[in-house]
Amino acid sequence: MFEWLLSPLDPSRIHHVIFAVSWHARLMVLGWAILFPLGIIVARFFKVMPRQDWPRHVDNRTWWNGHRIIQYSAGVVVIAALILIVTASDDRPYSLFHRVLGWSCLALALMQFASIWFRGTTGGPAEPAPDGSFHGDHYDMTLRRRIFERFHKSAGYVAILLAAAAIVTGLYITNAPHWMWLVIGLWWIALVIAFCVLQKQRRAIDTYQALWGPGEEHPGNHVEPIGWGIVRPTIPPTSKPPRS
Repeated sequence: MFEWLLSPLDPSRIHHVIFAVSWHARLMVLGWAILFPLGIIVARFFKVMPRQDWPRHVDNRTWWNGHRIIQYSAGVVVIAALILIVTASDDRPYSLFHRVLGWSCLALALMQFASIWFRGTTGGPAEPAPDGSFHGDHYDMTLRRRIFERFHKSAGYVAILLAAAAIVTGLYITNAPHWMWLVIGLWWIALVIAFCVLQKQRRAIDTYQALWGPGEEHPGNHVEPIGWGIVRPTIPPTSKPPRS
């Protein structure tokens, strides 16, 4: 069994890659298979923490700080992996399909990071406008904010799917040993199970309500939540008004 785990997928080819290529692969797996998906899970399912007294306690920034730290860390890791591969001296012809997938993922990641500059103002009770009103792109759910959210959420999931395909092709190109396929496959299965369990528990709570609560006085609560599977919990009429 141990020998099988160490043996390459295709016994007719050897598994040998130079230092730069091997670390390019490891860092890309760390960034795209581990960090980026974890950042998405944190942002999707932990806007309201398990022990948070919501809606009396709103705007818990734990998810926001965690999402930023994880995604920025993943970005640094991916950049390091990119530098390794573009400066590598390996002259073997690698799959055009793998390269297209890889550059597509990087382009989407770049657009994701760039899109945060176009999300607009926040507004709301915690960050009022200069004139003292609560107006803001997010609080009012303006067209600009709705476009940003649709792109940011959609592009993130597309990038992860493309990255999964890129990792699979990379494993095949390098004729990775069985244990690499097994570990990465089990990790992805664990991620999918965790995603499904949290989704079934209705933890994908609407960002707007996580920030400002379910009150009808908030204009964004009159707009359909953006994203598939996003929920707005039903709050009993006797609930106290939310506080930040």
